[in-house]
Amino acid sequence: MTDDTNDLDQVWPEWKEAVNMSASQLEKWLDTEESRSVGQKESRSAESVGHESGRHIIEILNTKRDDLTDDDVEHMHKVVGYVHRHLAQRPTKEDIESSKWRYSLMNWGHDPLK
Repeated sequence: MTDDTNDLDQVWPEWKEAVNMSASQLEKWLDTEESRSVGQKESRSAESVGHESGRHIIEILNTKRDDLTDDDVEHMHKVVGYVHRHLAQRPTKEDIESSKWRYSLMNWGHDPLK
């Protein structure tokens, strides 16, 4: 577990709210073409930042709280920040269900339609 338990205690409730997909739901989602179609990539063949984040989120979800590392806690903060920022950018005229906005959020473990 991380040395800074207070940091984990701080991010834990925000994490539980931000990540509303289960590990199995996220894993299934990351296998879709829609998941791979969104996000920033270093090159055309590279994995997007969000897709890579999704794989780390699955690892965190499958880890006991007491076994989380400092790196895990740092990523949890990153996820919470991303989800909060991205939710504030909700499209107004787009079909949300099949939007790139939703797909990006889902790569980060949050389905805004839940």
